[in-house]
Amino acid sequence: MTDLFSKITGSQNLLEKIGSKIPGFGGYLQREQRRTADKMLRDTCAARYTEQWDRISEIQRRMINDGMIDHVDNLESAAIKLRTFIDSMKTASYGYSSFFDAVKINEAELEKLYSYDNALLEGVSKVAAAIDNVEASLGSDGLPAAMRNLTSTCADCVTAFDRRKDVLTA
Repeated sequence: MTDLFSKITGSQNLLEKIGSKIPGFGGYLQREQRRTADKMLRDTCAARYTEQWDRISEIQRRMINDGMIDHVDNLESAAIKLRTFIDSMKTASYGYSSFFDAVKINEAELEKLYSYDNALLEGVSKVAAAIDNVEASLGSDGLPAAMRNLTSTCADCVTAFDRRKDVLTA
């Protein structure tokens, strides 16, 4: 697990440290901290992908200004997929498991979920590279292929996030 969970557990106040000595409370506290770490990680991940979405929007504005309006719709497809991914990430459950939930989430599953979300964060570089390729291809014959690649990369993000629930139900 990365530093984020360590930072959260390391910043416990005195009451939390005392409470962690109570049987059963320590496990509850750790689960809450893992949920908090996962939520923070997903918020960070969504922010990084939003930066890339902003880049796509800027390219679309440039295309309009340069009279390349016929290509804007193709780029919009990638932007919509990336926005769908970002919105899903922002609103997804982050490991809460109430008494009546159909799927109970234990500490090991929270660890897997955190690792999965961390891997999603690493995918930002793939999207950034695909956007770089679109920017480099503006005004060339390679632009349609670059936009298809970006759209495919953004669709992969959506698919990867859709598989996130498999971590919990596997």
